Amino acid sequence: MPLLGWPLLVTLGLATVACTLLTLLLWSRVRGPQPARVGQRVGLVVAGQLAAVLFVAAALNDYGYFYGSWSELFGTTAVSGTAVVHAAAARVGGRHGGTPLAASFDPSLAGIDSWSTPSQWATRGRVEAMTVVGAHSGLSEAAVVYLPPQYFQKAYSAKRFPAVEVMTGYPGATRALVSRMQYPDVLLSQIEAHLARPMVLVMLRPTAAPPRDTECTDVPGGPQVLTFLGEDVPRAISRVLRVTPVGWGAMGDSTGGYCATKLILTHSSVFTAGASLSGYYHTLKDGTTGDLWGGSSVLRNLNDPEWLLRHQPAPPVSLFATIGSGEVSGTGLRDTRRFVALVHAPMSVTTVVIPGGGHNFRAWATMMPRALDFLSAHLGA
Repeated sequence: MPLLGWPLLVTLGLATVACTLLTLLLWSRVRGPQPARVGQRVGLVVAGQLAAVLFVAAALNDYGYFYGSWSELFGTTAVSGTAVVHAAAARVGGRHGGTPLAASFDPSLAGIDSWSTPSQWATRGRVEAMTVVGAHSGLSEAAVVYLPPQYFQKAYSAKRFPAVEVMTGYPGATRALVSRMQYPDVLLSQIEAHLARPMVLVMLRPTAAPPRDTECTDVPGGPQVLTFLGEDVPRAISRVLRVTPVGWGAMGDSTGGYCATKLILTHSSVFTAGASLSGYYHTLKDGTTGDLWGGSSVLRNLNDPEWLLRHQPAPPVSLFATIGSGEVSGTGLRDTRRFVALVHAPMSVTTVVIPGGGHNFRAWATMMPRALDFLSAHLGA
């Protein structure tokens, strides 16, 4: 039974109701000496409470897409099976060199390609799951690619499209970018309204080594996540799909926003524009990250967007940064304003403060159309 979706919710909901009814039915019917009766009643109460807690936890996870599969929840491998060259990628106009893309076996992405049928590709575009295999980092991560309708139209058959790496927060689930955030639907709407140019979206988690929160960092002696996101993903995608190898955009919410900012600051030869939705701008260390820098203050600084702007030349990139006025934590409004104050030419930043906005899907969805329009206007032709 998958971790996400109604089957688990219905099962746990029925279990909660059943435990409650059994408690009411059996409460006065327990038998045995006093200690045994007390133990039985405690067991009935605990079973009911446990079922209720699991139901609420599953409902919250289904809403927020914090964990996409059981393997993610328990920290085991999220992608199973043997990776093979994804033949579908070749059909949509790419060319293979090596095996930079592989068929996705991530169960949390099952059925994602039903977003449109082949007969709709030229009018709606296509959503497809695949696994990106990193030649330099050695990492692999399941991703969802959105190809706009123009990708399948004859007039655009020789065109290479700009691409945007879209990242979740932590822990995040890639599927949520399609089902909850609805990135393909929003971009399609903006294209049809002539507010955004056709772009290819490469949607994935910035973690790449779950369950650890890697903060898109090249961890000494550990996963090279910044290399994977900044080098491997653009190279792999541009080798098999008709996208430009440089002039990419990066976009994300929360941790994904931090990673998008870090990518345009550290890999500006590839990423020329970014959008940070409630992102933060300094390095973090907590129980989910551990020590990401091997105890080196130099490496920590090199992963800190604030430090990079204070101590290194600003690259010629553009950033769209949003934050809710209700975000008052250390990674909220003050952090954003402090970072924005450091931006100087040739870098540029456009900032939007959402009145009353919080650190949630609702605030990010409000800003997503403007962020996509911004990226469209600032990416290479």
